[in-house]
Amino acid sequence: MSKISLFSEPHFQNDEAARAMLESILWPDGPVCPHCGIVDSAYKTKRAGVYRCAEQVCRKDFSVTMKTVMERSHIALHKWLQAFHLMTSSKKGVSAHQLHRTLSIGYEAAWFMAHRIRESMRAGGLSPLGGGGKVVEADETYIGRLKGQPVRRGGSTHKNTVVTLVERGGSARSFHVDGNTAGDLLPIIRANLSREAQLMTDEHRGYKVVVELEGIASHDTVTHSKDEYVRYEGDKVISTNTVEGYYSIFKRGMKGVYQHCAEKHLHRYLSEFDFRYSNRSALGVNDGERRTLAIKGAAGKRLTYRGRH
Repeated sequence: MSKISLFSEPHFQNDEAARAMLESILWPDGPVCPHCGIVDSAYKTKRAGVYRCAEQVCRKDFSVTMKTVMERSHIALHKWLQAFHLMTSSKKGVSAHQLHRTLSIGYEAAWFMAHRIRESMRAGGLSPLGGGGKVVEADETYIGRLKGQPVRRGGSTHKNTVVTLVERGGSARSFHVDGNTAGDLLPIIRANLSREAQLMTDEHRGYKVVVELEGIASHDTVTHSKDEYVRYEGDKVISTNTVEGYYSIFKRGMKGVYQHCAEKHLHRYLSEFDFRYSNRSALGVNDGERRTLAIKGAAGKRLTYRGRH
């Protein structure tokens, strides 16, 4: 699809329409004053997009981008919407160089814009996976290179460790951790896995230790070292193929699109891939809905150059 046909809608073309869309998404019940929190008690000022709180104790000016990842940005709002759309609709992500070329903005601005959008995609306050006895698959993978570590042929000790939990037919959660020991896995399982879950992993012993400590209802394993990748026990399908599929998308994106990721930024890339996977088309979420969810996630978050990691 060409750039012209993709961004032909008014909110992708001019700031006035883009601002109206942002206000409809972030302020569905009317303007919300970010200073005092009062809803729909404000009036427009002479400055475009600027409102003034009508509450006597406040009376401060604000706009829809205040206290969001877009605050104080000099990039046009319609280009922000284009970037949100590109990053939420591209299965393996969009590089900062691609944003730089497509949006006609500087590379540094595009790089930081992408990180701000990843911050919008970051989820928080989620309930544990696997509630009601659902199947959750867990696995680890290794990517990039730890700062200051020499490359060791055939090993993974010089790489970043990522642990991912995927609920079959549901969402994914990934974490950048120090290693793959039971001590590294325990806080992740404790905070993100329901005790009712049916956990499925490979033969890594760390999971067995954690399951025994946490009292997880069910734990089944497949032995990859013996070329076992799926096993059937009645109606139960024991495998880690779902989480392996997630890693396939993640690694193709990281190696083919982004190519390089600093260790201190890895958690943001994980948030990006988790977001798209957890709001994928197979779950009934289309590109426009996914973009709207990411824009809603921009509220209440800031990411400045000084505090960008």
